[in-house]
Amino acid sequence: MASRSLARLGGTLKTVAPFAQRFMNSVTSSVDDWMTAKLGEEFNERLSRVPVNLTSTGVDPFGLDPQWTKYTLATAALLHRHYFRSEVFGAENLPKDRILLVSNHSGQIPIDAVLIGASLFMDVEPPRFIRAMVEKWTQTLPFVSLFFSRVGQVVGVPENARRLLENEQALLVFPEGTRGVSKTFDKRYQLVDFGLGFMRLALETGTPIVPMAVIGGEEQYISIGTFDSLAKLLRMPVLPILPQLALPFGALPLPTRYRIYFGEPMRFAGDPDDDDAVIEEKVFVVKATIESMIHRGLKARKSIFF
Repeated sequence: MASRSLARLGGTLKTVAPFAQRFMNSVTSSVDDWMTAKLGEEFNERLSRVPVNLTSTGVDPFGLDPQWTKYTLATAALLHRHYFRSEVFGAENLPKDRILLVSNHSGQIPIDAVLIGASLFMDVEPPRFIRAMVEKWTQTLPFVSLFFSRVGQVVGVPENARRLLENEQALLVFPEGTRGVSKTFDKRYQLVDFGLGFMRLALETGTPIVPMAVIGGEEQYISIGTFDSLAKLLRMPVLPILPQLALPFGALPLPTRYRIYFGEPMRFAGDPDDDDAVIEEKVFVVKATIESMIHRGLKARKSIFF
């Protein structure tokens, strides 16, 4: 009896499978058509020019899946072009080989990283997939860890960063860490201390550093403080107090206009194992450059939203 039931089930699945496949193909085609209408044929053309080294499992050595990345990039590109209406400056400064992008961090959630990724794909020649270092605690979140892996983001440990640069990737780091992304509104565009790891990594791998300034993220969510005790209970790095969440549609970020600046590459020489005091001098130069870029960007903009 059981064997006959299993046989009937198997027959049913064989009958349904082609219909399911056609349905999925139809959905994928509809999504692709919609993306083309919103972003133009240029999106698919640029996607075809990004080299991806896939393994036999269909993903790259870090877990990047081209299909996941495609639809994630489409969403990022829509935010980049239509919601935040980002302006990009200095795209011609980016070398075509390995680079270490070093940026200020802000916004309570990492939309700045998403838009930097969109700009590197949509506004830079040749188009590239960005790689970013994510916090270790994200690996404890259901689905989130898988999602980050499938779109090419990796846990922020030196071994991963080194391997990515050895493979000529564009690696994004935020030396301020969570202290930067969680700044309150009164501290907007004031850089906190930079970590030293990115400089040791640049020295070890001979990678040029491209300083970046992102303007617009500090105003998308207005933070007035943090729930430190609750964040500790939830094992989160930080939990901001955001009054706008009490408003209708307050969970959405404000449509501030992003301005993304790529500076000229900076190259440093020295021993990556030097004392902290020596490394700090080099880090200070990068931080001062980014501060100057932020101040110029703030002075140049006429409005937060336009």
